[in-house]
Amino acid sequence: MSVGVYVHQQSPLHALPPGVKLLALALVSTALVLTPNIWLQLAAVVTALLLFRLARLDLNLAWQQIRPVLPIILILLAVQWFTVEPVSALSVALRLSALVLLAALVSITTKVSAMIEAISLAVRPLAYLGISPTKIGLTISLALRFIPLIAEQLEEVREAQRARGLERNVLALVVPLLVRTLKMATEIGDAIEARSFDPDDAKSPKDLFSRLRPPPKP
Repeated sequence: MSVGVYVHQQSPLHALPPGVKLLALALVSTALVLTPNIWLQLAAVVTALLLFRLARLDLNLAWQQIRPVLPIILILLAVQWFTVEPVSALSVALRLSALVLLAALVSITTKVSAMIEAISLAVRPLAYLGISPTKIGLTISLALRFIPLIAEQLEEVREAQRARGLERNVLALVVPLLVRTLKMATEIGDAIEARSFDPDDAKSPKDLFSRLRPPPKP
């Protein structure tokens, strides 16, 4: 299972409106960033894991969401541990873990089309300023789709470099990943341009995605 990819289940979390989940995520994330209480941050991590179970998702899936950012968490933990204090280090690690788990949970329990529809509705007042809500929705949808794709590309590059004995070489991981990401972005841009596609012509997120979908092969 890729990072942040929607998983269909019959659960209370899946049934919640996307707008409610996004608003709750924004409020909880803000609270986590502002609170210095390590016990509240630990409670947030435990709550996130319990919510995975409430959504009828295996905890192994929660681990798959944390694993890609685990090196960053460990680096921050070590830096804070030796430069500030152990409590501050644990606080940073717990806060980041909770944020990743909660954000992934929203993504896993919400269809992208429903999420974009909720976001497009929320930013609709920006249309009076000449900003297209549909284009914002398209941008966010592409960003969300890129997250699991980049994670998969990173895993492929890591496996290839491990076979060459270069798994500890940061440049050997970053450079091929950057090249692949830029190539993927260019291909998507070319596909949109080839269709002369204007997101403002789409009537809904479903229509938006259907217009971007490649035509069936003859």
